[in-house]
Amino acid sequence: MGDVVTVPEKYGLGPIKVAAITGGKVEMAAPLTGSGYSVSGCSGGGGVSSGGNGGVRFICGEGPAATVNDAMSLKVVEIQETAATLRIAPVG
Repeated sequence: MGDVVTVPEKYGLGPIKVAAITGGKVEMAAPLTGSGYSVSGCSGGGGVSSGGNGGVRFICGEGPAATVNDAMSLKVVEIQETAATLRIAPVG
């Protein structure tokens, strides 16, 4: 936990920080670098809420990839007790 993943600016997010791994889900937070934000497809009851300071939080479980800002695919490949494997790629 606490790891930070830097993503290309074109995705509209600053560095994604893993805030917590609990209950089979990964909670992440990132500052916004663009004017909007959208996410779809987080499995396991994934959700989005304002993280304050122009940032967002999202929670994803293992499963299908989420699409962030119609530009980035984020998939939680595996969750262990205190670690998770994420796969981040461009959409399309």
